[in-house]
Amino acid sequence: MSNIQQFTENMTPEEKFAAIEVLKQQLEDNFVSLGQLLSEIKRTRLFRFKGYENFKDFIEAEYNLGGTLANKLAGTFELFIEEMDMDEITVKEIGFDRLQMIRPIIQKADWEIKDKWVQLAETMPTNELRAHIKEVRDNEKVKDKDLKQVYIEQYMEKMLTWFNCSLKEFNFKMALYFQDADLDDLKKVVKERQRLFEMEMQSPKEEKQ
Repeated sequence: MSNIQQFTENMTPEEKFAAIEVLKQQLEDNFVSLGQLLSEIKRTRLFRFKGYENFKDFIEAEYNLGGTLANKLAGTFELFIEEMDMDEITVKEIGFDRLQMIRPIIQKADWEIKDKWVQLAETMPTNELRAHIKEVRDNEKVKDKDLKQVYIEQYMEKMLTWFNCSLKEFNFKMALYFQDADLDDLKKVVKERQRLFEMEMQSPKEEKQ
């Protein structure tokens, strides 16, 4: 049995709870400083002094720290401390996990949205914040799906009226039409039109935010 196991076995439940709080605080105290160092090394390419061509190889080989985690630590510092100019105490109180949960949402949002999500992260327990984020994302997916469905229905109504035929007959006509089409060109056209459609869908969301 290790010394740590012996130590924890002799602790009362209350002592274990208190120890978790202390260790958690130490963890939160360190992630900001670590994120700052990683951000500076990445930005100034200091890893080249060690003979590495990129940040990921450097951090994984030298410190056995995953590149994804290192980028999250650096990105958290850059967004919340540098860009949003939040004080370190508030950042530490919110904690790394909750900051990571809201970071993808607010990264490209305007300041009002950023402030709203930071306030939620400050006041909501982790499980409630996670559930709230899931609910928001699910609602957005439903709205996106609804808009696409409306577009499909309008298109089908237009085409069936134009050809004056059933859906089955229309599908047959489309098969004839696309039989000799250049699929590579077709794919490019569809991809570009989908991109424009999704941009149009996104614009009303940004205006509402």
